[in-house]
Amino acid sequence: MKTIALGEPFIEALRRLTVAGLREKYREVFGEESRSNHKDYLYRRIAWRLQALAEGDLSERARRRALEIANDADLRIRAPKHEDVYKYEPNRTVTTRINGRDPRLPKLGTLLMREFKGQTHVVKVLENGFEYEGRRHKSLSAIATAIAGARWNGFLFFGLTDAKEERNA
Repeated sequence: MKTIALGEPFIEALRRLTVAGLREKYREVFGEESRSNHKDYLYRRIAWRLQALAEGDLSERARRRALEIANDADLRIRAPKHEDVYKYEPNRTVTTRINGRDPRLPKLGTLLMREFKGQTHVVKVLENGFEYEGRRHKSLSAIATAIAGARWNGFLFFGLTDAKEERNA
């Protein structure tokens, strides 16, 4: 293992690299290709690795403890196959879905109206989706994005929830 001298100029030089330069540096530091093209992720990952090489990595005791915690965690590896798993469980804080229907949605057949850029847009709530301009859509977000021309949360766009509720969910 080679010793690496880290300092402010080195880290700043790393910050100025392009994504291609960071991918090359990643290959040099980790000995393998990066699957990411995200500049900040690559920068942080490389800086962390260089710091670990220069100043020492986790102690063996810390590694064992982290492994114990990971082994004790109840992790879900696959998504549930049935929607009935969204029913209420006392010690979980998951949005409750009964019969696969989001509780934020109004009754079936309700017409949602939204004024946007001088036009009124009307969406009908269906059992398995929504109807807008004679076409079925799976989500309100897809409709909101089509109307606005940019990504939108459908519940926010149609006023079914406010931004504060969405952040706290």
